[in-house]
Amino acid sequence: MLNQERLQRALEELEVLGVPQMLVYDPMAIYYFTGKRIDPMERLLVLYISKDKEPKLVLNRLFHCPEELGVEKVWVEDTTDTTEVLAALIDHDKPLGIDKDFPAKHLLPLIEAKAGSCFKNTSLAIDRVRSCKDEKEQQAMRESSLLNDTCMAEFKKRIREGVTEEQLAEEIKAIYRSHGATEIPFVIVAFGANAADPHHEPDNTVLKEGDCVLFDVGATANGYHSDMTRTFFFKKVDEKAREVYETVKAANEAAEKAVKPGMRFCDIDKTARELIEKAGYGPCFTHRLGHSIGIQVHEAGDVSAVNTDILKPGMTFSIEPGIYIPGEVGVRIEDLVLVTEHGCEVLNHAPKMLEIIGD
Repeated sequence: MLNQERLQRALEELEVLGVPQMLVYDPMAIYYFTGKRIDPMERLLVLYISKDKEPKLVLNRLFHCPEELGVEKVWVEDTTDTTEVLAALIDHDKPLGIDKDFPAKHLLPLIEAKAGSCFKNTSLAIDRVRSCKDEKEQQAMRESSLLNDTCMAEFKKRIREGVTEEQLAEEIKAIYRSHGATEIPFVIVAFGANAADPHHEPDNTVLKEGDCVLFDVGATANGYHSDMTRTFFFKKVDEKAREVYETVKAANEAAEKAVKPGMRFCDIDKTARELIEKAGYGPCFTHRLGHSIGIQVHEAGDVSAVNTDILKPGMTFSIEPGIYIPGEVGVRIEDLVLVTEHGCEVLNHAPKMLEIIGD
């Protein structure tokens, strides 16, 4: 059903931007408001929202949607003039907001038809609303992360002599399914020097003694994503790798401790980055500290040196510092955090102390 509270918050954000109406095209944003997932492929799926009119959902008859969504459905077909349908919903003498995903094939005809007095990218209004999770969403994020914690305990038991990255990745997917995960959007398994590539694709590399074993994994539960990284070592760890691990762990924990309302995202990034730089590994930390997460793995907003936005209660994002030394070792430790009224709640509870598997 259409979530009236979320809709009202979006309309308030639109008002701040000076826009009274909007065409929401992003299917995940439409799911956020309606609770209904529809993959439109190349066909039109649009939610019209306005401070002066009732919302309308424009969708193709090919989409199976018999249930009541709390919003009037406007049905179109492949032969329908969708520009005419959309134009009939819009107040032509007022600014019209569109989101960043709105395609030119639909936008340009609307501009030519002068469907709005002007056209503005108002994705920011939706992004701001989605960034602060309500109580229901916060609980879903907790449950999703709990599933990830539970599965991680099983993943590390599969670290063994002779296994390949590909084999372990497939076993991880099977474990997720056995625990009821509805989606498994990514599984990164990297041994040894492969872990120095932050987005390594699992291959036929065989695990050997002394390798680090990096798992960057996540799955979906209750419509919300989890994401966590843990790094282990097989049978032994040399002193340099140990130093790298402890540095990353300290950066992860320091950044999490700094998370609270009123802080800037760039300051959280700086907390972790300066610690890694002081240890002499600054050039080896090659990515932002984290990303926002919710009904999508990567949502608008990140924890980076250039994001000066202020942390607010309800925001959820990752804290994932890493050190990557090409040809040698890569270590990343990642948790999800939820900003609370006075600090933050770390959503992951899988242990972070250095573990040597099979020693």
